[in-house]
Amino acid sequence: MADAGDLRQEYLPIAEHGLVGDLHTVALVGTTGTIDWYCCPAFDSPSVFGSILDSKTGGYYALRPEGDDWSSKQLYFPDTNILITRFFTHAGVAEVQDFMPIESANTGMHRHRLIRRVVAVRGEMRFLIEVQPRFDYARAEHEVEMHPHGVLFRSPVLTLALEGAIARTMGSERRLERVDGGIRARFDVSAGESQTFVLERVPEDHIARPYPEHETAAAFDATVRYWRGWLGHSRYRGRWREMLQRSALTLKLLTYAPTGALVAAPTTSLPEQLGGERNWDYRYTWIRDAAFSLYGLLRLGFTEEASAFMAWLTDRTREWKVGPSGPLQIMYGIDGRAELPEFEHPTWSGYRDSAPVRIGNAAADQRQLDIYGELIDSIYLYNKYGSPIHYDTWENVRRIVDWLCENWDNVDEGIWETRGGQKDFTYSRLMSWVAIERAIRMNRARGLPGDIVGWLGERDRIYNQIMKKGWSEERGAFVQHYGSDVLDASILLMPLVLFIAPTDPRWLSTLDAIGDELVSDSLVYRYDPEASPDGLRGDEGTFSICSFWYVEALTRAGRLEEARLAFEKMLTYANHLGLYSEEIGPTGEQLGNFPQAFTHLALISAAFNLDRALG
Repeated sequence: MADAGDLRQEYLPIAEHGLVGDLHTVALVGTTGTIDWYCCPAFDSPSVFGSILDSKTGGYYALRPEGDDWSSKQLYFPDTNILITRFFTHAGVAEVQDFMPIESANTGMHRHRLIRRVVAVRGEMRFLIEVQPRFDYARAEHEVEMHPHGVLFRSPVLTLALEGAIARTMGSERRLERVDGGIRARFDVSAGESQTFVLERVPEDHIARPYPEHETAAAFDATVRYWRGWLGHSRYRGRWREMLQRSALTLKLLTYAPTGALVAAPTTSLPEQLGGERNWDYRYTWIRDAAFSLYGLLRLGFTEEASAFMAWLTDRTREWKVGPSGPLQIMYGIDGRAELPEFEHPTWSGYRDSAPVRIGNAAADQRQLDIYGELIDSIYLYNKYGSPIHYDTWENVRRIVDWLCENWDNVDEGIWETRGGQKDFTYSRLMSWVAIERAIRMNRARGLPGDIVGWLGERDRIYNQIMKKGWSEERGAFVQHYGSDVLDASILLMPLVLFIAPTDPRWLSTLDAIGDELVSDSLVYRYDPEASPDGLRGDEGTFSICSFWYVEALTRAGRLEEARLAFEKMLTYANHLGLYSEEIGPTGEQLGNFPQAFTHLALISAAFNLDRALG
């Protein structure tokens, strides 16, 4: 632990974090009580606290006991996204309750209140608080203004106020200190006492004020009611209810309320390999993730969220602009913007010296033909299990399918966004088949207009091509791309999207080949970078999404004992709060952006289908 003179900390393991949020943005809270990642006012806004990507200059918000003779544990207040970090010393027990109230969209400027309440449970404890904001990824200067009832941090792009117990701290003999670009103070709490600190976005003319305890208590109770009321809509009552509820709460936390969009993850540049360059910005919405999100939300009964996400997807299909990547991009900003320029932070060292730190994502310009299958499959599911789609939506679907019928037989970068050149990826062909096949289903179910004869012909051409060129007699398996013998975990979706029977001999042979080559004790690698160079240096861990796909493929093949064991093993790789990052490293550590929505979506699907198969 850091000494009392400096609350900066070395990098925590990625898994040693929980998160709180307000459906606009989130804050990552370490088990040490330090917030080391927070962007305001939105997920993809520049960071205010970013020490998870540079411990020296990134900025942080520390709140923990003085000294280093303490331990801590984290939990979520049951059925909510209120995070509790409990601290234990020889002198007592205390906890920090972190939460962000959910505000109505009709209240004017969203306040983005980050509330931290310190509560002494037993004995007494001296706490330290240090707030060191670094605005705009530590590129913008800011001023610190000390007021009788709080502190204002003013930057050219954002003004934040720290209020609440800070006023009493300022009036004590242990006065608030101004340190570097922030503040620091000590305070004592005894059993039954509490002190609250509120950091919120404020207008430039804001005057800091005290926060009475009853106001904090009311905000806490309202936040509890919101999360429990939302979770009460879940229909899942199966074996893994607790894990699925935490996954659902996490997905809701990663939803941007103004548009209904879901971010892939709330972080950028957390590495897939320590010291490597596989660091990407995931604070955007992928068409692919959106489609799987709709499936997961509908499965659990969250029709309102599915409807909001469907509206976001529908807006994207209206933006018909055929470029090199096709009529749709693979990802968009949470507000629907298409421009996501990528640049590297000039000074930040990256998580544990894993540079570069990337802001923006150049993969937005890639051609990935699979997104059309995921998009139209999600529209099909919503039409079937949600609400019938409208005329304008169907017209947009028709345009996309007609375009795809003319372009499916082109090379692309594939689902994994490799930077090693375009290829004839089998998965891209598979999802092109899905796009046309689902459009045909909607056409037949509702008598909707379309070039049904042309669609049927292209659907069958794709199917026959995959069976001929995507299959390797030598490997006895479907392969990553035509002309290769490389295996790829994305092929696990073949039976899940109903392309092939889950007990077809070709499929069972493929499943065994993937199990032998890409699976390590339930953990699944995407592919072998040595056998299939992807244009990037270094290795990567196993992909948690793929591990849950493997569980579901085993389930559908009737290998239920294997599937259940693999699923239970995967649950042991979650962190202490039930959260997953993108990858699992060689020694079981979590790697990549955290938490990752796609992984939690795959968990929901695998659990739902395994539960049903087990009866």
